[in-house]
Amino acid sequence: MIVVESLGEQAVGSLSLEVCERKGLGHPDTICDALAEEFSRALCRFYLEKLGFILHHNVDKGLLFAGRARPAFGGGEVLEPFEVYLVGRATTSYKDLQVPVEELADEVARAWFSKHFHALDPEKHVRIKVLVRPGASELVELFLKYQQKGVPLANDTSIGVGFAPLSPLENLVLEAEKFLNSRLKEKLPAVGEDIKVMGVREGQSFRLTVACAAIGRYLSDLNDYLAWKEEVKQALIENFVSDYPELDISINTADDTGKGDVYLTVTGTSAEAGDDGEVGRGNRINGLITPFRPMSLEAAAGKNPISHVGKIYNLLAQKIAAKVISELESVKEAYVVIVSRIGSPITEPQTLSLRLRVEGDFTRAALSAREIAEEELKGASSLWREIVAGRLGCF
Repeated sequence: MIVVESLGEQAVGSLSLEVCERKGLGHPDTICDALAEEFSRALCRFYLEKLGFILHHNVDKGLLFAGRARPAFGGGEVLEPFEVYLVGRATTSYKDLQVPVEELADEVARAWFSKHFHALDPEKHVRIKVLVRPGASELVELFLKYQQKGVPLANDTSIGVGFAPLSPLENLVLEAEKFLNSRLKEKLPAVGEDIKVMGVREGQSFRLTVACAAIGRYLSDLNDYLAWKEEVKQALIENFVSDYPELDISINTADDTGKGDVYLTVTGTSAEAGDDGEVGRGNRINGLITPFRPMSLEAAAGKNPISHVGKIYNLLAQKIAAKVISELESVKEAYVVIVSRIGSPITEPQTLSLRLRVEGDFTRAALSAREIAEEELKGASSLWREIVAGRLGCF
């Protein structure tokens, strides 16, 4: 059942106060999400290559246990590596096929660190622990029914949530972290990957509080660190001030320079010493934490992309909301909530709620939005291709 209603409450972007957060690429929680998702995709690729179809798995439970380090200007050392536990259920054998689960997880995890971190050595600074057993027999059987029926059956009773468009604050928070974790490193290599951006908007004034791990090997002393902080701040202001003229930015506000206590790391992430992580504690599938919006608490990363609606419906809800906004000019805001029922085809949710903010003829817009939702639901069983290919992310 699809229900289309008018979005009655005030638009988030027009509220007097708004808050939004993003945990960046090197945050321990984001690391856990990323590695769980990489692990799932590796299993999918292996199953597809060997069998031509994907077998049951859910590797969405993961934990990062922080290590010990002695950061220092000009260098520092990691005393004890941090440990990543990738935990879940997977088909480890099928007929005569043995699945090298641990090898796959270790390979993709180390490759991910090598690709995304510039001061972390995955061979020395990380230990990967894989704790995977075969899935519950009833869920495996439910998964295998897909092979006969052609449409996956929901692996869980769950809720998927999406909305569009992003508010100016949400865009700012998302793009600020991406800016710091991309091209800026060429100019400022001391910028580590562990970045958290908290955004607050009061009226038309925007304020960012940024926690940015500094890498000690690229800084000579405390004065160099303070100069680096100012450079990071100015780079952000210069990049965003044209769109956000009333923009205030604070960097590493917990620093106590009198005591020489600053956010310094060896590897670019607090995972080396101070901060543990867990799958599902960070960003939602749109890359943000948005307490002023409807959100699902599902940990989407690591869930299988064929039948686990905890992943599929969150991505699908976001896709529907974005498509409604892009195709219907009169719709200014769209919220989508999809509820599954375990054992039912994923193309047939219990309910799909569309709440729209419309300028003009609501009835006409609602009819068009419903048609978009119905069309996207029909394609839910092929969404896995975009997920496995990495075109749809979870964090």
